[in-house]
Amino acid sequence: MQATVSRYDAETGAGAVLTDNGIELSFGPESLTTTPVRLLRIGQRVRLETSGEGASLAITSVRFITLP
Repeated sequence: MQATVSRYDAETGAGAVLTDNGIELSFGPESLTTTPVRLLRIGQRVRLETSGEGASLAITSVRFITLP
């Protein structure tokens, strides 16, 4: 799943993204611990790993989108 960063707090590591479907999902700092991502900026495109579905959809990992 891909999304755009809509909020990010560099001090706490928490933020939110807006998915391509128009759904806002929040994430905590644990979503960045297993990735090389250390800082995000508003408007940045990211790839998400998620778990659950519907109302229980949660972000497990946030990664930069890289070109092949």
